[in-house]
Amino acid sequence: MSNKKKVSVVRFLNAKITSTISITLVLVLLGVTLLILFTGNSLSKQVKENMSFNVMLSAGISEAQITNIRRSLDAQPFVRSSRFISKEEAKEQLVKELGDDPEELLGYNPALDCIEIFLHSEYANSDSIAVINKVIREESNVTDLLYQQEAIDLINNNLSKVMSVLLVLALVLLFISFTLIRNTIRLSVYSKRFIIHTMKLVGATGSFIRRPFVVNNIYTGIISGIIADGIIFGLISYFNREYATIQPIITNVDLGIIFTVVVLMGVLISTLATLFAVNRYLKMRTDQLYYV
Repeated sequence: MSNKKKVSVVRFLNAKITSTISITLVLVLLGVTLLILFTGNSLSKQVKENMSFNVMLSAGISEAQITNIRRSLDAQPFVRSSRFISKEEAKEQLVKELGDDPEELLGYNPALDCIEIFLHSEYANSDSIAVINKVIREESNVTDLLYQQEAIDLINNNLSKVMSVLLVLALVLLFISFTLIRNTIRLSVYSKRFIIHTMKLVGATGSFIRRPFVVNNIYTGIISGIIADGIIFGLISYFNREYATIQPIITNVDLGIIFTVVVLMGVLISTLATLFAVNRYLKMRTDQLYYV
């Protein structure tokens, strides 16, 4: 192999490696943003599902009636889980909170039997809770439904703001990712602009000229996506080992979606960027090629 061919091969490999690294870094940034978005969504769901609601029962209610009410509540689509709290257990909680035994002061136990319920996250909002409140109060031997409306509104408002910020951040980074990858591919196509023009002069169609560039950069996008997934997985493993595990927050399904989206975005953005870059040079006149 001549020195000229060796130089050409080295230049090609350097350009390919540089392009792959550039696209990989952008995809890592995009993947981490998706990871944060999924984490925020999972935390939002956990916070909402950990909010408790106390269904207060009538005094003197029998165990059979309590069982029937709890079975009826568990059958409701909005109830995720429930547990029975006896008035003795409720009194012990009051003693811990107040520091005194209310039964000694009043002469009787003021606490009532209740059923603590936890809702599915999609029902933990003010509109749904108003409907749930009405449904539960229709149950016989149910006197009240106790919950902290202000705390629920505060949590929902804050979570809504956080998710909105994360979504905007994801969209901004998606735009930045497309721009950076487009510029990277545009530079790689720039060096071949005269070859594109020559192919056009000998009668090659636009689709014929685009095909090798698109296929080549699709492979680059796939390789970059796989490498980016490996880096993201390494970051997650390091975080799990050194700090706190995020496995309860991010499931394997979520990770699978993130890794797949990263590869697909690498392919999609690389393809679109290649089409834009090649089309730009296809439309240029010969004299314009010297001034770009």
